[in-house]
Amino acid sequence: MSYNSVSGVKILAPVSKSHEQILTPEALSFLAKLQRAFNPVRKALLQRRVLRQQELDRGVLPDFLPETAHIRNDDTWRGAYPSPGLVDRRVEITGPVDRKMVINALNCGAYTYMADFEDSNAPTWNNNIDGQVNLRDAILGTITYTNPGNNKKYSLRKGGKIATLIVRPRGWHLEEKHVLIDNIPVSASIFDFALYFFHNAKKLIENGIGPYFYLPKMESHLEARLWNDVFNVAQDLLGIPRGTIRATVLIETILAAFEMDEIIYELREHSAGLNCGRWDYIFSVIKKFRHNPNFILPDRGDVTMTSPFMDSYVRLLIKTCHRRGVHAMGGMAAQIPIKNDPEANKAALEKVRQDKLREVKAGHDGTWVAHPDLVKIALEVFDENLKTPNQIFVRREDVNVTALDLLNPNVQGSITEKGIRGNISVGLTYVESWLRGLGCVPINNLMEDAATAEISRSQLWQWVRHSSRTVEGKIITPEFINKLLEEEMNKIEKQLGPQHFGASKYLLAKRYLASQITGKEYSEFLTTLLYDEIIDVQNKAKL
Repeated sequence: MSYNSVSGVKILAPVSKSHEQILTPEALSFLAKLQRAFNPVRKALLQRRVLRQQELDRGVLPDFLPETAHIRNDDTWRGAYPSPGLVDRRVEITGPVDRKMVINALNCGAYTYMADFEDSNAPTWNNNIDGQVNLRDAILGTITYTNPGNNKKYSLRKGGKIATLIVRPRGWHLEEKHVLIDNIPVSASIFDFALYFFHNAKKLIENGIGPYFYLPKMESHLEARLWNDVFNVAQDLLGIPRGTIRATVLIETILAAFEMDEIIYELREHSAGLNCGRWDYIFSVIKKFRHNPNFILPDRGDVTMTSPFMDSYVRLLIKTCHRRGVHAMGGMAAQIPIKNDPEANKAALEKVRQDKLREVKAGHDGTWVAHPDLVKIALEVFDENLKTPNQIFVRREDVNVTALDLLNPNVQGSITEKGIRGNISVGLTYVESWLRGLGCVPINNLMEDAATAEISRSQLWQWVRHSSRTVEGKIITPEFINKLLEEEMNKIEKQLGPQHFGASKYLLAKRYLASQITGKEYSEFLTTLLYDEIIDVQNKAKL
């Protein structure tokens, strides 16, 4: 049997020899069972998101759910005890699933590595399936890479510390259009999870750890319940005991912040805690309340972790996790080393140090970094201030966060022309890179992914929609935004030169970004807006 012989399954993209090892008939049959069982529920939950957004647009603000108060008020239940490799998570590195990144991340000295099929990965067909190959080879211990430019060789270190692998599949809202099951595009979440779990779960257990996941962009405990059901059926199908899977949920939407207890409860046998997905959280606040003038935020740089709504969210997350006996993970340090400018580099690294110090003192059990060179700094801060593998015992019973605290939009700061231009520049540069298949992009000494691009375009939309005024006194109109868009585009063209600019995708990026910043059209996610542009040509012809 071959990959194209499984009943009801169609692959609409080229399949290389290495891909055939992932897209086996057995793996595709496993995928099809999960898709058929759970895709209807996924679709219903996505429709529930639409209805909830309509409520928010009418001015109905979120609150803690009265129907689940018994779960929040019950002090007797707990999440799962940490699995091997997940007891001490004081520094986690994150990044896409390309081969060199996988090796470097596993070798860098971090406790865990979140291998990302989501925001830092542009989901081209090759990126996704190559990523599955790379993770399988890493788990087998056979992964190697040779840089074609300088012939430098990379492999897993022998005898040293290797980070525990955690995989982030794509969110419930995304589809994998290269694969149809019963003529319906497969859920990208189920696709990423199923292929990784099928090929690696038993080997991971044999290696003394287990299949561990990060779950992104959920908006309710019902979406966590769906993941839990997927986990149970997947484990049953492969004869693996329930509870072997462990999953950390990224609280990166404002609606999920009101259901933290319930999300842990739904996943409790599989729960490995919650994470402060700070950039997507800011994006979610802007997106969900984009029609509400009370939630207009200042320049992105002014929205920090000490802003009232962000500080409240962090404190509630730590209290909730520790009350339930699971990890409360901190957020991303997006800074990257600045070469050829020692003073700027020193200042950037000090920002990282202070950010990590704030997190460990607040009660976080670990934190994220985006670059291997930041691992040492984060480790120093956590090692100095955390003398145990975690601090789940820090209960934070002093914390009392209300719905109004989570919804406090009073952020100190201003809207400036510099901030507008910065958002335009980041949006253009990131979208252009994403369209070329790169989902993790260094811009202005920060490692940007889809979340920061989402903040950029959403702020622009919001400011135009509400005719906000800059600190310089300029009303932000569609005409003003388009003028600045043209000027920023001209800067990029001049910087690149005619040849490089002509070979780029900046004109396409500009067209997409321009459609999203006039205060009218607003796509729920950039990734869904752009996705058809990176579908394999062979697939496009068949859709």
